[in-house]
Amino acid sequence: MDFFPSTKSPLAGQHGASLRLLEKNLSSRRKMLAQMGTGLGMLGMAGLLSDEGRLWAGPQESSPLAPRQPQFPAKAKHVVHIYLNGGPSQVDTFDPKPMLAKYDGKPLPSDSKLTTERHTGAAMGSPFRFHKYGKCGIEISEIFAKTAQHIDDICFIRSMHANTPNHEQSMRLMNCGDERLSRPSLGSWVNYGLGSENANLPGYIAMCPGFPVADVSNWRSAFLPGIFQGTHIDTRKTRVEELIENVKNQSVTRKDQRLQLDLLQRFNRQHQITRSQEPELEARIQAFELAYRMQMEATDAFDLSREPKHILDAYGSDSNVQSRQLLLARRLIERGVRFVQLYFGDVQPWDSHTDLANSHRNMAKDLDGPIAAFLTDLKQRGLFEETLVICGGEFGRTPAVELVNGKPGGGRDHNHWGFTVWLAGGGVKGGMTYGATDDFGFRAVENPVHVHDLHATILHLLGFDHTRLTYRHAGRDFRLTDVRGKVVRAILG
Repeated sequence: MDFFPSTKSPLAGQHGASLRLLEKNLSSRRKMLAQMGTGLGMLGMAGLLSDEGRLWAGPQESSPLAPRQPQFPAKAKHVVHIYLNGGPSQVDTFDPKPMLAKYDGKPLPSDSKLTTERHTGAAMGSPFRFHKYGKCGIEISEIFAKTAQHIDDICFIRSMHANTPNHEQSMRLMNCGDERLSRPSLGSWVNYGLGSENANLPGYIAMCPGFPVADVSNWRSAFLPGIFQGTHIDTRKTRVEELIENVKNQSVTRKDQRLQLDLLQRFNRQHQITRSQEPELEARIQAFELAYRMQMEATDAFDLSREPKHILDAYGSDSNVQSRQLLLARRLIERGVRFVQLYFGDVQPWDSHTDLANSHRNMAKDLDGPIAAFLTDLKQRGLFEETLVICGGEFGRTPAVELVNGKPGGGRDHNHWGFTVWLAGGGVKGGMTYGATDDFGFRAVENPVHVHDLHATILHLLGFDHTRLTYRHAGRDFRLTDVRGKVVRAILG
Protein backbone atom coordinates (compact mmCIF):
# COMPACT_ATOMS: atom_id res chain seq x y z
CA MET A 1 0.00 0.00 0.00
CA ASP A 2 1.75 3.15 -1.20
CA PHE A 3 0.60 6.05 0.95
CA PHE A 4 3.34 8.67 0.51
CA PRO A 5 1.70 12.02 1.24
CA SER A 6 1.94 15.34 -0.53
CA THR A 7 5.10 17.32 0.13
CA LYS A 8 4.31 21.02 0.28
CA SER A 9 6.42 23.05 2.67
CA PRO A 10 4.39 23.60 5.86
CA LEU A 11 6.25 26.79 6.78
CA ALA A 12 6.50 28.76 3.54
CA GLY A 13 4.49 31.97 3.77
CA GLN A 14 2.75 30.88 6.97
CA HIS A 15 2.48 34.35 8.54
CA GLY A 16 1.41 36.02 5.27
CA ALA A 17 -1.22 33.35 4.67
CA SER A 18 -2.76 34.08 8.09
CA LEU A 19 -3.10 37.78 7.26
CA ARG A 20 -4.61 37.07 3.83
CA LEU A 21 -7.16 34.80 5.50
CA LEU A 22 -8.12 37.63 7.85
CA GLU A 23 -8.52 40.06 4.95
CA LYS A 24 -10.79 37.62 3.12
CA ASN A 25 -13.10 36.74 6.02
CA LEU A 26 -13.35 39.99 7.99
CA SER A 27 -15.16 42.84 6.26
CA SER A 28 -14.27 45.63 8.63
CA ARG A 29 -11.89 46.57 11.42
CA ARG A 30 -14.78 46.81 13.91
CA LYS A 31 -16.05 43.34 12.96
CA MET A 32 -12.56 41.93 13.25
CA LEU A 33 -12.19 43.36 16.78
CA ALA A 34 -15.63 42.07 17.80
CA GLN A 35 -14.89 38.53 16.60
CA MET A 36 -11.32 38.19 17.73
CA GLY A 37 -11.16 40.20 20.96
CA THR A 38 -8.00 39.31 22.78
CA GLY A 39 -7.09 37.03 19.90
CA LEU A 40 -5.14 39.98 18.54
CA GLY A 41 -2.62 39.31 21.25
CA MET A 42 -2.16 35.77 19.97
CA LEU A 43 -1.76 37.09 16.44
CA GLY A 44 0.89 39.49 17.67
CA MET A 45 2.72 36.71 19.48
CA ALA A 46 2.58 34.55 16.35
CA GLY A 47 4.11 37.40 14.40
CA LEU A 48 6.92 37.80 16.91
CA LEU A 49 7.65 34.07 16.97
CA SER A 50 7.62 33.97 13.18
CA ASP A 51 9.99 36.93 13.02
CA GLU A 52 12.37 35.07 15.30
CA GLY A 53 12.08 31.90 13.24
CA ARG A 54 10.61 29.99 16.19
CA LEU A 55 7.06 29.39 14.97
CA TRP A 56 6.67 25.66 14.37
CA ALA A 57 3.78 23.60 15.62
CA GLY A 58 5.20 20.20 14.75
CA PRO A 59 4.96 18.05 11.61
CA GLN A 60 2.09 19.16 9.39
CA GLU A 61 -0.07 16.95 7.22
CA SER A 62 1.66 18.33 4.14
CA SER A 63 5.07 17.19 5.40
CA PRO A 64 6.39 13.76 4.36
CA LEU A 65 7.65 13.35 7.93
CA ALA A 66 4.25 14.06 9.50
CA PRO A 67 3.37 11.30 12.00
CA ARG A 68 1.08 8.62 10.58
CA GLN A 69 -0.89 5.85 12.19
CA PRO A 70 0.29 2.26 11.60
CA GLN A 71 -1.94 -0.32 9.99
CA PHE A 72 -2.91 -1.80 13.38
CA PRO A 73 -2.21 -0.99 17.06
CA ALA A 74 1.53 -1.14 17.68
CA LYS A 75 3.65 -2.14 20.64
CA ALA A 76 6.70 -0.11 19.61
CA LYS A 77 7.03 3.53 18.57
CA HIS A 78 10.80 3.76 18.22
CA VAL A 79 13.68 1.46 17.24
CA VAL A 80 17.27 1.52 18.49
CA HIS A 81 19.51 -0.86 16.55
CA ILE A 82 22.85 -1.58 18.25
CA TYR A 83 24.81 -2.87 15.28
CA LEU A 84 27.93 -4.95 16.01
CA ASN A 85 29.41 -4.55 12.55
CA GLY A 86 31.88 -7.25 11.60
CA GLY A 87 30.00 -10.27 12.94
CA PRO A 88 30.38 -11.14 16.64
CA SER A 89 30.86 -14.78 17.56
CA GLN A 90 27.63 -16.30 18.83
CA VAL A 91 29.46 -19.13 20.60
CA ASP A 92 31.49 -16.61 22.62
CA THR A 93 28.64 -14.24 23.51
CA PHE A 94 25.03 -15.49 23.63
CA ASP A 95 24.96 -19.12 22.46
CA PRO A 96 26.91 -21.45 24.82
CA LYS A 97 28.18 -24.71 23.33
CA PRO A 98 29.70 -27.15 25.87
CA MET A 99 30.55 -29.55 23.03
CA LEU A 100 33.07 -27.06 21.74
CA ALA A 101 35.02 -27.36 25.00
CA LYS A 102 34.87 -31.15 24.71
CA TYR A 103 36.17 -31.08 21.12
CA ASP A 104 38.62 -28.21 21.64
CA GLY A 105 41.66 -28.83 19.44
CA LYS A 106 40.01 -31.83 17.76
CA PRO A 107 38.35 -32.09 14.34
CA LEU A 108 34.63 -31.46 14.25
CA PRO A 109 32.45 -34.46 13.33
CA SER A 110 32.14 -34.67 9.56
CA ASP A 111 28.37 -34.11 9.65
CA SER A 112 28.92 -30.81 11.50
CA LYS A 113 31.14 -29.23 8.86
CA LEU A 114 29.86 -26.55 6.51
CA THR A 115 31.54 -24.53 3.80
CA THR A 116 33.44 -21.49 5.02
CA GLU A 117 34.98 -18.49 3.31
CA ARG A 118 38.50 -19.25 4.57
CA HIS A 119 40.25 -22.42 5.67
CA THR A 120 39.41 -23.60 9.17
CA GLY A 121 40.90 -26.29 11.35
CA ALA A 122 39.87 -28.02 14.56
CA ALA A 123 37.15 -27.01 16.99
CA MET A 124 37.97 -24.02 19.16
CA GLY A 125 36.42 -23.87 22.61
CA SER A 126 35.32 -20.49 23.89
CA PRO A 127 37.94 -18.64 25.95
CA PHE A 128 35.10 -17.21 28.06
CA ARG A 129 32.95 -18.68 30.78
CA PHE A 130 29.17 -18.79 30.51
CA HIS A 131 26.92 -18.22 33.51
CA LYS A 132 23.20 -18.36 34.20
CA TYR A 133 21.61 -15.00 34.96
CA GLY A 134 18.27 -13.69 36.16
CA LYS A 135 15.10 -15.55 37.08
CA CYS A 136 15.02 -17.11 33.62
CA GLY A 137 18.45 -18.70 34.11
CA ILE A 138 19.61 -18.06 30.55
CA GLU A 139 23.32 -18.61 30.03
CA ILE A 140 25.41 -15.94 28.34
CA SER A 141 29.09 -15.10 28.27
CA GLU A 142 30.87 -13.41 31.14
CA ILE A 143 31.90 -10.58 28.80
CA PHE A 144 28.25 -9.35 28.85
CA ALA A 145 27.65 -9.73 32.59
CA LYS A 146 26.31 -6.17 32.98
CA THR A 147 23.89 -6.53 30.08
CA ALA A 148 22.75 -9.72 31.84
CA GLN A 149 21.25 -7.55 34.61
CA HIS A 150 18.36 -7.12 32.15
CA ILE A 151 18.25 -10.69 30.89
CA ASP A 152 14.69 -11.25 32.11
CA ASP A 153 13.63 -8.56 29.61
CA ILE A 154 15.69 -9.84 26.66
CA CYS A 155 14.77 -12.36 23.96
CA PHE A 156 17.68 -14.15 22.28
CA ILE A 157 17.02 -15.48 18.78
CA ARG A 158 19.72 -18.15 18.52
CA SER A 159 18.70 -19.47 15.12
CA MET A 160 19.34 -16.50 12.83
CA HIS A 161 20.72 -17.22 9.37
CA ALA A 162 21.61 -15.20 6.28
CA ASN A 163 22.59 -15.89 2.65
CA THR A 164 26.31 -15.29 2.23
CA PRO A 165 29.47 -15.11 4.40
CA ASN A 166 30.56 -11.75 2.97
CA HIS A 167 30.32 -8.52 4.97
CA GLU A 168 29.04 -6.20 2.24
CA GLN A 169 26.24 -8.46 1.07
CA SER A 170 25.20 -9.58 4.55
CA MET A 171 25.18 -6.03 5.93
CA ARG A 172 22.94 -4.88 3.10
CA LEU A 173 20.67 -7.85 3.72
CA MET A 174 20.44 -7.04 7.44
CA ASN A 175 19.99 -3.32 6.88
CA CYS A 176 18.07 -3.20 3.59
CA GLY A 177 16.48 -6.63 3.14
CA ASP A 178 18.47 -7.28 -0.03
CA GLU A 179 22.11 -7.91 -0.84
CA ARG A 180 22.06 -5.52 -3.79
CA LEU A 181 22.62 -1.77 -3.66
CA SER A 182 19.25 -0.51 -4.86
CA ARG A 183 17.01 -1.15 -1.86
CA PRO A 184 15.77 1.18 0.91
CA SER A 185 17.06 0.57 4.42
CA LEU A 186 14.97 -0.70 7.32
CA GLY A 187 15.08 2.73 8.96
CA SER A 188 13.85 4.36 5.75
CA TRP A 189 10.92 1.94 5.53
CA VAL A 190 10.01 2.69 9.16
CA ASN A 191 10.08 6.44 8.53
CA TYR A 192 8.07 6.02 5.34
CA GLY A 193 5.43 4.09 7.25
CA LEU A 194 5.24 6.06 10.49
CA GLY A 195 6.70 9.49 9.81
CA SER A 196 8.40 11.32 12.67
CA GLU A 197 7.22 12.74 15.98
CA ASN A 198 9.65 15.65 15.76
CA ALA A 199 9.74 17.99 12.79
CA ASN A 200 13.00 19.58 13.92
CA LEU A 201 15.19 16.48 13.79
CA PRO A 202 15.75 13.78 11.16
CA GLY A 203 13.44 10.81 11.62
CA TYR A 204 16.30 8.35 11.06
CA ILE A 205 19.82 8.81 12.41
CA ALA A 206 22.78 6.46 11.87
CA MET A 207 25.70 6.99 14.24
CA CYS A 208 29.12 5.53 13.54
CA PRO A 209 32.66 6.57 14.48
CA GLY A 210 33.65 6.52 10.81
CA PHE A 211 31.83 4.36 8.26
CA PRO A 212 30.87 0.68 8.27
CA VAL A 213 31.77 -1.49 5.30
CA ALA A 214 29.49 -0.63 2.34
CA ASP A 215 29.13 2.75 4.11
CA VAL A 216 26.08 4.83 3.05
CA SER A 217 24.30 1.94 1.32
CA ASN A 218 23.38 0.75 4.84
CA TRP A 219 21.08 3.72 5.52
CA ARG A 220 20.07 4.95 2.08
CA SER A 221 16.46 5.47 1.00
CA ALA A 222 17.06 4.22 -2.58
CA PHE A 223 13.78 4.63 -4.50
CA LEU A 224 11.87 5.91 -1.45
CA PRO A 225 11.77 9.72 -1.25
CA GLY A 226 15.11 11.07 -0.09
CA ILE A 227 13.69 12.67 3.06
CA PHE A 228 13.47 9.15 4.56
CA GLN A 229 17.17 8.31 4.26
CA GLY A 230 19.35 8.09 7.35
CA THR A 231 21.42 11.04 8.55
CA HIS A 232 24.97 9.91 9.31
CA ILE A 233 26.63 11.28 12.47
CA ASP A 234 30.37 10.69 12.90
CA THR A 235 30.65 10.02 16.63
CA ARG A 236 34.43 10.26 16.68
CA LYS A 237 33.60 13.93 17.15
CA THR A 238 32.14 15.22 20.41
CA ARG A 239 31.27 18.90 19.97
CA VAL A 240 27.82 19.61 18.59
CA GLU A 241 29.23 21.96 15.94
CA GLU A 242 31.44 19.10 14.70
CA LEU A 243 28.85 16.34 14.95
CA ILE A 244 26.46 18.37 12.78
CA GLU A 245 28.40 20.61 10.45
CA ASN A 246 27.03 24.11 9.84
CA VAL A 247 24.24 23.57 12.37
CA LYS A 248 24.25 27.31 13.02
CA ASN A 249 24.53 30.23 10.63
CA GLN A 250 26.32 32.91 12.62
CA SER A 251 26.30 35.54 9.87
CA VAL A 252 22.53 35.76 9.30
CA THR A 253 19.72 36.23 11.81
CA ARG A 254 17.03 33.57 12.20
CA LYS A 255 14.45 36.00 10.77
CA ASP A 256 16.55 36.67 7.66
CA GLN A 257 17.22 32.97 7.21
CA ARG A 258 13.48 32.30 7.26
CA LEU A 259 12.86 34.99 4.63
CA GLN A 260 15.68 33.67 2.44
CA LEU A 261 14.46 30.11 2.69
CA ASP A 262 10.86 31.06 1.93
CA LEU A 263 12.00 32.85 -1.21
CA LEU A 264 14.22 29.96 -2.21
CA GLN A 265 11.40 27.48 -1.66
CA ARG A 266 9.06 29.53 -3.88
CA PHE A 267 11.63 29.41 -6.67
CA ASN A 268 12.15 25.71 -6.09
CA ARG A 269 8.42 24.98 -6.24
CA GLN A 270 8.08 26.93 -9.47
CA HIS A 271 11.05 25.06 -10.88
CA GLN A 272 9.46 21.78 -9.77
CA ILE A 273 6.17 22.33 -11.64
CA THR A 274 7.67 21.04 -14.89
CA ARG A 275 9.92 18.51 -13.15
CA SER A 276 7.52 16.59 -10.94
CA GLN A 277 9.15 13.28 -11.81
CA GLU A 278 12.51 14.20 -10.27
CA PRO A 279 12.53 12.87 -6.68
CA GLU A 280 15.99 14.30 -6.03
CA LEU A 281 14.56 17.81 -6.35
CA GLU A 282 11.84 17.13 -3.80
CA ALA A 283 14.43 15.58 -1.46
CA ARG A 284 16.58 18.71 -1.72
CA ILE A 285 13.61 21.00 -1.01
CA GLN A 286 12.70 19.00 2.09
CA ALA A 287 16.36 18.85 3.19
CA PHE A 288 16.62 22.66 3.13
CA GLU A 289 13.55 22.94 5.33
CA LEU A 290 14.74 20.29 7.79
CA ALA A 291 18.22 21.82 8.01
CA TYR A 292 16.70 25.16 8.97
CA ARG A 293 14.49 23.62 11.66
CA MET A 294 17.35 21.55 13.10
CA GLN A 295 18.98 24.74 14.36
CA MET A 296 16.23 24.96 16.96
CA GLU A 297 16.61 21.48 18.44
CA ALA A 298 19.72 19.62 17.25
CA THR A 299 22.04 21.75 19.36
CA ASP A 300 20.14 20.69 22.47
CA ALA A 301 19.66 17.02 21.50
CA PHE A 302 23.34 16.36 20.81
CA ASP A 303 24.73 18.28 23.78
CA LEU A 304 25.53 15.65 26.40
CA SER A 305 26.75 18.28 28.85
CA ARG A 306 23.07 18.97 29.61
CA GLU A 307 22.79 15.55 31.28
CA PRO A 308 23.16 15.34 35.10
CA LYS A 309 26.35 13.87 36.49
CA HIS A 310 24.76 10.66 37.78
CA ILE A 311 23.49 9.82 34.27
CA LEU A 312 26.87 10.54 32.69
CA ASP A 313 28.56 8.39 35.31
CA ALA A 314 26.11 5.53 34.72
CA TYR A 315 26.85 5.41 30.98
CA GLY A 316 30.59 5.65 31.50
CA SER A 317 33.53 7.64 30.24
CA ASP A 318 32.95 10.38 27.69
CA SER A 319 35.97 9.00 25.83
CA ASN A 320 34.03 5.78 25.16
CA VAL A 321 32.17 6.09 21.85
CA GLN A 322 29.65 3.43 22.87
CA SER A 323 28.71 5.40 25.98
CA ARG A 324 28.16 8.57 23.98
CA GLN A 325 26.21 6.85 21.23
CA LEU A 326 23.81 5.09 23.57
CA LEU A 327 23.19 8.22 25.64
CA LEU A 328 22.59 10.19 22.44
CA ALA A 329 20.18 7.47 21.30
CA ARG A 330 18.13 7.90 24.46
CA ARG A 331 18.05 11.67 24.02
CA LEU A 332 16.95 11.31 20.40
CA ILE A 333 14.09 8.86 20.92
CA GLU A 334 13.02 10.95 23.91
CA ARG A 335 12.57 13.77 21.39
CA GLY A 336 10.57 11.67 18.96
CA VAL A 337 13.22 10.40 16.52
CA ARG A 338 11.80 7.22 15.05
CA PHE A 339 14.84 5.07 14.20
CA VAL A 340 18.36 5.29 15.64
CA GLN A 341 21.14 2.98 14.49
CA LEU A 342 24.42 2.68 16.39
CA TYR A 343 27.38 1.11 14.61
CA PHE A 344 30.09 -0.11 16.94
CA GLY A 345 33.06 1.26 15.03
CA ASP A 346 34.79 2.07 11.77
CA VAL A 347 34.56 -0.60 9.02
CA GLN A 348 34.07 -3.98 10.80
CA PRO A 349 35.63 -4.12 14.30
CA TRP A 350 33.93 -7.39 15.39
CA ASP A 351 35.61 -9.25 12.50
CA SER A 352 37.86 -11.36 14.75
CA HIS A 353 39.78 -13.61 12.36
CA THR A 354 42.66 -13.75 14.84
CA ASP A 355 43.12 -13.28 18.60
CA LEU A 356 39.39 -13.40 19.33
CA ALA A 357 39.94 -13.83 23.07
CA ASN A 358 41.39 -10.34 23.42
CA SER A 359 39.45 -8.53 20.70
CA HIS A 360 35.98 -9.72 21.78
CA ARG A 361 36.74 -9.12 25.47
CA ASN A 362 37.97 -5.57 24.84
CA MET A 363 35.05 -4.63 22.59
CA ALA A 364 32.49 -6.11 24.98
CA LYS A 365 34.12 -4.15 27.82
CA ASP A 366 33.36 -0.90 25.95
CA LEU A 367 29.78 -1.92 25.17
CA ASP A 368 28.50 -3.99 28.09
CA GLY A 369 28.18 -1.26 30.72
CA PRO A 370 26.64 1.34 28.38
CA ILE A 371 23.99 -1.15 27.18
CA ALA A 372 23.04 -1.91 30.79
CA ALA A 373 22.84 1.82 31.58
CA PHE A 374 20.79 2.48 28.45
CA LEU A 375 18.20 -0.20 29.24
CA THR A 376 17.97 1.02 32.85
CA ASP A 377 17.56 4.60 31.62
CA LEU A 378 14.73 3.62 29.25
CA LYS A 379 12.90 1.83 32.04
CA GLN A 380 13.24 4.71 34.49
CA ARG A 381 11.86 7.17 31.92
CA GLY A 382 8.95 5.00 30.83
CA LEU A 383 10.42 4.52 27.35
CA PHE A 384 11.30 0.82 27.48
CA GLU A 385 7.89 -0.57 26.56
CA GLU A 386 7.59 1.68 23.50
CA THR A 387 11.18 1.29 22.28
CA LEU A 388 12.32 -1.81 20.41
CA VAL A 389 16.02 -2.44 21.09
CA ILE A 390 17.89 -4.79 18.72
CA CYS A 391 21.49 -5.95 19.10
CA GLY A 392 23.58 -8.10 16.75
CA GLY A 393 25.70 -8.20 13.61
CA GLU A 394 25.32 -9.29 10.01
CA PHE A 395 26.33 -12.91 10.73
CA GLY A 396 28.20 -15.01 13.29
CA ARG A 397 31.46 -16.93 13.35
CA THR A 398 32.60 -20.51 12.93
CA PRO A 399 33.04 -22.98 15.81
CA ALA A 400 36.28 -24.08 14.16
CA VAL A 401 39.46 -22.03 14.41
CA GLU A 402 40.54 -20.07 11.34
CA LEU A 403 43.89 -21.08 9.83
CA VAL A 404 46.39 -18.33 9.11
CA ASN A 405 49.17 -19.55 6.81
CA GLY A 406 48.08 -23.07 7.68
CA LYS A 407 48.25 -22.54 11.46
CA PRO A 408 45.55 -21.72 14.05
CA GLY A 409 45.33 -17.97 14.55
CA GLY A 410 43.07 -17.85 17.58
CA GLY A 411 40.11 -16.44 15.66
CA ARG A 412 37.03 -17.58 13.75
CA ASP A 413 35.86 -17.23 10.16
CA HIS A 414 32.53 -15.78 8.99
CA ASN A 415 29.46 -17.93 9.54
CA HIS A 416 26.10 -17.05 8.00
CA TRP A 417 24.58 -20.49 8.72
CA GLY A 418 23.70 -19.69 12.32
CA PHE A 419 24.08 -16.73 14.69
CA THR A 420 22.31 -14.77 17.46
CA VAL A 421 20.44 -11.47 17.59
CA TRP A 422 18.71 -10.24 20.74
CA LEU A 423 15.70 -7.96 21.16
CA ALA A 424 14.22 -6.16 24.16
CA GLY A 425 11.33 -3.81 24.90
CA GLY A 426 8.76 -2.76 22.31
CA GLY A 427 6.41 -5.71 22.80
CA VAL A 428 8.99 -8.51 22.89
CA LYS A 429 8.80 -11.32 25.45
CA GLY A 430 11.71 -11.16 27.84
CA GLY A 431 13.69 -13.89 29.57
CA MET A 432 13.50 -16.35 26.70
CA THR A 433 15.49 -17.92 23.89
CA TYR A 434 14.04 -18.84 20.54
CA GLY A 435 15.50 -21.36 18.12
CA ALA A 436 18.84 -23.12 18.36
CA THR A 437 21.97 -23.96 16.44
CA ASP A 438 23.50 -27.44 16.34
CA ASP A 439 25.71 -28.79 19.15
CA PHE A 440 28.68 -26.76 17.90
CA GLY A 441 26.88 -23.51 16.99
CA PHE A 442 27.44 -23.87 13.26
CA ARG A 443 23.98 -24.15 11.71
CA ALA A 444 20.49 -23.02 12.77
CA VAL A 445 18.57 -26.29 13.22
CA GLU A 446 15.60 -25.45 15.47
CA ASN A 447 13.07 -22.80 14.37
CA PRO A 448 15.42 -21.12 11.87
CA VAL A 449 14.86 -17.36 11.53
CA HIS A 450 15.95 -15.69 8.30
CA VAL A 451 16.74 -11.98 8.17
CA HIS A 452 13.46 -11.47 6.27
CA ASP A 453 11.63 -13.07 9.22
CA LEU A 454 13.37 -10.70 11.63
CA HIS A 455 12.34 -7.71 9.50
CA ALA A 456 8.76 -8.94 9.27
CA THR A 457 8.68 -9.22 13.07
CA ILE A 458 10.14 -5.74 13.60
CA LEU A 459 7.53 -4.20 11.30
CA HIS A 460 4.79 -6.16 13.06
CA LEU A 461 5.85 -4.72 16.42
CA LEU A 462 5.62 -1.26 14.83
CA GLY A 463 2.08 -1.96 13.63
CA PHE A 464 2.64 -3.06 10.02
CA ASP A 465 1.89 -6.10 7.93
CA HIS A 466 5.18 -6.41 6.06
CA THR A 467 3.37 -7.61 2.92
CA ARG A 468 1.28 -4.42 2.82
CA LEU A 469 3.92 -1.79 3.53
CA THR A 470 4.91 -1.29 -0.12
CA TYR A 471 6.13 1.34 -2.56
CA ARG A 472 5.49 1.37 -6.28
CA HIS A 473 8.73 1.55 -8.25
CA ALA A 474 9.65 0.50 -11.79
CA GLY A 475 6.27 -1.13 -12.28
CA ARG A 476 6.45 -3.26 -9.13
CA ASP A 477 5.28 -2.99 -5.54
CA PHE A 478 8.45 -3.32 -3.49
CA ARG A 479 8.62 -4.16 0.20
CA LEU A 480 11.38 -4.59 2.79
CA THR A 481 10.99 -8.37 2.93
CA ASP A 482 10.98 -8.90 -0.86
CA VAL A 483 8.77 -11.99 -1.36
CA ARG A 484 9.63 -13.78 1.88
CA GLY A 485 9.37 -13.34 5.63
CA LYS A 486 7.21 -14.66 8.46
CA VAL A 487 6.47 -12.96 11.74
CA VAL A 488 8.10 -14.82 14.64
CA ARG A 489 4.99 -14.78 16.80
CA ALA A 490 6.45 -16.87 19.59
CA ILE A 491 8.57 -13.94 20.78
CA LEU A 492 5.73 -11.41 20.85
CA GLY A 493 4.56 -10.25 24.26
